[in-house]
Amino acid sequence: MSDQLIHDIQAASQTLKRPDGDAYRSLAVPEIQKIAAAAGLSGREVEVAALEIGIIPERYTRNMKSLSAAEQVKLLNSTVSIVGLGGLGGTVTEMLARIGIGRLNLIDGDVFEDSNLNRQITSTTAKVGLSKADTARKRVAQINPGLSVTTQQLFLDEQNAAKLIAGSDVVVDCLDSLKSRYFLAVACRNAGAPLVVAAVAGLSGQVTVFFPGDIGFESVYGVPGEMPEKGVETRLGNLAPIVGMIANIECAEAVKILLGRGNPLRNRMLLVDLLESTFETIDLV
Repeated sequence: MSDQLIHDIQAASQTLKRPDGDAYRSLAVPEIQKIAAAAGLSGREVEVAALEIGIIPERYTRNMKSLSAAEQVKLLNSTVSIVGLGGLGGTVTEMLARIGIGRLNLIDGDVFEDSNLNRQITSTTAKVGLSKADTARKRVAQINPGLSVTTQQLFLDEQNAAKLIAGSDVVVDCLDSLKSRYFLAVACRNAGAPLVVAAVAGLSGQVTVFFPGDIGFESVYGVPGEMPEKGVETRLGNLAPIVGMIANIECAEAVKILLGRGNPLRNRMLLVDLLESTFETIDLV
C-alpha cells in the first residue's frame, strides 16, 4: 500500500457515529470511486486498503460490529463461485455482493423465461430471453462496481465442472439438476473446496455443507443412474418465500465457512417447512 494511497484515503474519510453512539472513521462510496480512478485501482482494492488502516467504507458500516474490519477484509479477498443463477442463485449473488465478497464467479448458461418471474430476484418482464449470468453481473455492478465478477455462460457438466469452479474458496450449489449437482460435488471434492448445497420445493427447503473428505453428496442424494434428473420441485413448484429464505441461509453458511466462525451445517442438514413453520436439523453421520 503506497503512502499516497494512505494519504488519499485518510484525507477523504470523515468521523461519523453509529446508531449506538460509537464514533468511527468512514469512507463514502463516491470517495472510494474517486480514489480508485486516480490510483488505477479497483474499488475493492481501495476498500481493503481503507479497512487495513482502520477506516470503514460506509457501505460496510452496518456489517460492523457483527464483523470485524479484518473479517471484512477476508471477505473482500475471497472468491465464491455460484453455480446456477435462478431462484436460489440470483438471491445468493445479491446478498454475497452486499456483504462484500470480493470476487464472484457466476456460472449459468440459461436465459430467463416467463415462469421465472414468480421467484427469481434478478428476473423482470424486460429480461425474459436474456442471459441470467450477464444479468447477475450487471446487478452486482449496480450494488458495488468495485467487486471483481467473472461470468461463465455455460451449463455445468462432468467435463467442465472442475474448470468452472477452479480457484474458489467456497462454492454455492444453486442448480436444479441432481446429475449436474453430483458432478459439481465431485469437482469440489477434487479441488478441496467446501460446497454449500440447497434445494427447494413448494414451501419446503433444505441446506447442507460438504467439505472435502466428508461423507459426500452421493451418500445423501445418490449417484447418476440411481437418481432422478429433477427433484420433487417438478411436482410442487417453487414459491418465492422459501426460495429467498433458503438462499439467504446458503449465504450465511458461505460466510461462516470463509471466516471460520460459528457452526456450519457440515455433516448436518437443515430442513425448513414454512407451511408448518418448522425448522429441523438432522445429522448425516
